[in-house]
Amino acid sequence: MTKPTATVDRWYQDACGAAHALELLGERWALLVVRELMFGPRRFGELRGALPGISANILTQRLLGLEASGIVVRRPLPGSSKSQMYELTLWGYESEPIFQVLGRWAARSPSHDPSLPLSAASLLLSFRTMIHAKRVKDAEATIGLRLDDDDFVAHVRDGGITIRRGDVRGTDVTVVGRAVALASVVYGGRPLADAEADGALRIEGDRGLARRFVTWFVLPPKIA
Repeated sequence: MTKPTATVDRWYQDACGAAHALELLGERWALLVVRELMFGPRRFGELRGALPGISANILTQRLLGLEASGIVVRRPLPGSSKSQMYELTLWGYESEPIFQVLGRWAARSPSHDPSLPLSAASLLLSFRTMIHAKRVKDAEATIGLRLDDDDFVAHVRDGGITIRRGDVRGTDVTVVGRAVALASVVYGGRPLADAEADGALRIEGDRGLARRFVTWFVLPPKIA
């Protein structure tokens, strides 16, 4: 693989796989761009909207670097000859365990603040990481998640969870609102009824299931 020209001066000249991983994903914002693509293709504007701190210039640079590295591919938007979307390659999707291990490890830091803003993709990746099989027990459910104007469907079974973009119609319950509001309930200890009362979240369907669902994700203990 040819070294991306944008990062060629930053390569470590070190055979360690971890060093090469940093060469591929270590530039600021690169990992978060990959995170936002983990649930499927996104347009440039959608990526900027999910990463409010990134400039258009930096996002362009990161996408070019990820594309040159074989992590991201650019495709025409269906039905448009000019607009494009960005999607992870199969190898790019294989990076999800990096987010799971890093997320679980970093969540143990005393300085980690789960109340900070986060995107829907960030929250849902955390669900796939932090689901607690003993709390789920033998529950089986399909949960719709309409977060930040994007629809996802979660399937809970055998103590685990799968999540994909999809039509929330026909799910057992649908949670509607901002990702940060749902995170405040799941990880911040905010009562679900409180988030509903002030309009931050809306529950459609099985309310009992919704109350159980928000208890199924547990952050690891902080370091001493």
